[in-house]
Amino acid sequence: MRQKLKDWMLPIAMLGGVVFYKWMGHLTFLSPFLIFAMLTITYCRLEPREFRPHRFQAWLMLAQMTFAAIVLLALLPLNHNVATGLFICVFVPTATAAPVITAMLGGSISHVATYSLLCNVFVAITGPVVLAAIGDTDMTFADSFYRICSAVLPLLLLPIITAFILRYAWRSFHDFLAKNQSLSFYMWAVSLFIVVGSSVSFIIRNYDHDHLPEIIVLALGSGVVCLSQFFIGRRVGAHFGDKVSGGQSLGQKNTVLAIWLALAYLNPVASVAPAAYVAWHNTVNSWQLIHHHKRNRK
Repeated sequence: MRQKLKDWMLPIAMLGGVVFYKWMGHLTFLSPFLIFAMLTITYCRLEPREFRPHRFQAWLMLAQMTFAAIVLLALLPLNHNVATGLFICVFVPTATAAPVITAMLGGSISHVATYSLLCNVFVAITGPVVLAAIGDTDMTFADSFYRICSAVLPLLLLPIITAFILRYAWRSFHDFLAKNQSLSFYMWAVSLFIVVGSSVSFIIRNYDHDHLPEIIVLALGSGVVCLSQFFIGRRVGAHFGDKVSGGQSLGQKNTVLAIWLALAYLNPVASVAPAAYVAWHNTVNSWQLIHHHKRNRK
């Protein structure tokens, strides 16, 4: 019974977020702390030398940016808001929490953590230029670069630094965290409850009846884009013997950053796509975890 409850904990957390979305404003402050704790626990499994770029990351980056360009150029003649909204779902970097889910699925934490760091830096540098070209903003490159970096780099770097400090300064506690990785799973369930609830609240607050057809296309289109990225990532990962890491690197996105970028550079309607992406990529994650646990039991 306990294992079955664990299998369905993430879907239950998502459903709870939908039901109790009105109260998420009181809990959103917890998200950065939960992500920090989850990543610190996960990174305690790594050796410092495991963080290094590889051809794996180069091919993933090429695949991600190529797919982003295809989505934008194919849809731009049809509808600007749909094109830019779905583009942002592909262009944004890997979620900071992606290594946590990767570890649960048996993938390489170092592969995903390294790609997440490189991809976030790449988007911070190129994002202001690319989004200024397709959007409408008065924000300077320096201001945009600073705001993106300040939003993502602390949560990327501080858990790594903390895990390595614990490794050399408090080894007993470090080893305890390394052996109790299930702690991050329960933290992820709480975080998912908050994130999904916040996304539902965001969509409801920004609902505009005049843009209903675009909203529907953006919500459904983000699902197609999400599944495509997991598929492409797994195909790239297969060439390096790590489908899981490839799928999570491209499929699991930093949706908080994506929503901010859409609101800062694009038409607010476009932000519906990354908000809906929250549900799509977490549904895929939940499905993967359920089947992973079932396979392990067999």
